[in-house]
Amino acid sequence: MDPLEPIRRVSQIREFTSGVVPDEAIDQLLELARWTGSSKNTQPWHFIVVRDRETLRKLAELRPNINWAAAAPVGIALVLTGEDAHSESYDEGRVTERLLTGATMLGYGAGVAWFGEPHHEAEAKRILGIPESRQARQMVLIGRRKSTRDPRPTGPPRGRRPLSELVSFERFGAPKR
Repeated sequence: MDPLEPIRRVSQIREFTSGVVPDEAIDQLLELARWTGSSKNTQPWHFIVVRDRETLRKLAELRPNINWAAAAPVGIALVLTGEDAHSESYDEGRVTERLLTGATMLGYGAGVAWFGEPHHEAEAKRILGIPESRQARQMVLIGRRKSTRDPRPTGPPRGRRPLSELVSFERFGAPKR
């Protein structure tokens, strides 16, 4: 078996069963997130674990494209210091992918819900009690995977472009020799 296959199969999950994600699994994911590398080792994140159904519903109502988040058993909101947007974008991507991969390795599914435009982010911060100076653009929703189907009516097609369209060698546009 290809040792990279489990990582390659990490999918954005948007449909969850109603089963509970135990605290032990969330603790493992938080520990994994804590050890994620960051730019200059700044570790600019704070995590808010959200299990309250009403809070998840309010966050899911911020935009139609994240309404699926209301059905997730638990979400982890990512809060950044807001001190260096450039490096924190890098760090946010790393920790997000780490949470998605970790959830998959523990037998769960996970999906990312972006809060949206600045007014959506401001409302998410209000709902979660996040200080105005901090940045909070998304949360990672976790649960048992019900389906890999995208329930959004405008979701993108599945699959991946071939490597021949994505990779150059030595210079942009140069094929492999």
